[in-house]
Amino acid sequence: MRHFLRIPFIVLLLLVIHWVDARTGSAPFQHLYYIPIVVAAMTVPPYGGVVAAAAAVVLYHIGNPRLLTFAYAEADIVQIGLFLAIGIVTAKLADDRRKLHRMSEMDDLTGLFNLRGFERRLGDAVESARRADGPLAMMVLDVDRLKTLNDTHGHHTGADAVRLVGAVIAQCLPQNAFGCRFGGDEFVIALPGFTAQSAQGVATAIREAVSGAAPKLAGVPFPERTLSVSVGVAGVTHATTIAANDGDAGETLFHAADEALYAAKAAGRNQVSVASLSVIPPSRPRIAGTRRQ
Repeated sequence: MRHFLRIPFIVLLLLVIHWVDARTGSAPFQHLYYIPIVVAAMTVPPYGGVVAAAAAVVLYHIGNPRLLTFAYAEADIVQIGLFLAIGIVTAKLADDRRKLHRMSEMDDLTGLFNLRGFERRLGDAVESARRADGPLAMMVLDVDRLKTLNDTHGHHTGADAVRLVGAVIAQCLPQNAFGCRFGGDEFVIALPGFTAQSAQGVATAIREAVSGAAPKLAGVPFPERTLSVSVGVAGVTHATTIAANDGDAGETLFHAADEALYAAKAAGRNQVSVASLSVIPPSRPRIAGTRRQ
């Protein structure tokens, strides 16, 4: 939507340059068409630059009526070619930049967000929830006994297990929810618009889908229930109610869900545990080097 808000500005810029070009017919002013072409390519994907270049060619003809009879001088052909070339090349470069930016926020193994991408999306989700004073939930989960799987069958098997869990998460996420892999086998999922109770249903669906899968890991078929996950869930009905807890609603939810994950592990794994924020102690950092299995 934000891209379309820039279109009137680009159109206005093209028309102003056309007005100047029509009154001067001067090559230096004609070069100003490059500005809206580049702006459109950078801000209106994927074809903004090409469309702006085509518009510049049309306006260039209208502003110089002799061109309407196709009486081109060599400079005109060069100018038109430059409009189109700049539009195409700039659009391609802008598209490549956007793809690289997306790749920088994605986890290669699972296709979910990495921590950088997740934190960016989470900031927007928290602010939206605060403005609406609406619900927001978070889940933290990891793969049970992954170290045992690695030690017994090798790290390729473990990597495939993590990849499968990531795929299950992607399939089970409701609209507007998003997740990331933030550790070797640990995932965090944000669910805007969900309370802890409604998020519990999503967590249960993920847990059951992982447990019910008969995975093929490192080329070897395994039976159902080879893999399982433990899930911690935390959420609030009104996002503003936790803003004062530790200054950051996202961090509060993460640590509450993380504590619930510890409880799910302690209760025997392959379980979903729901935190109660009213009894969550002040958030504490994890001890470096510790891992749950």
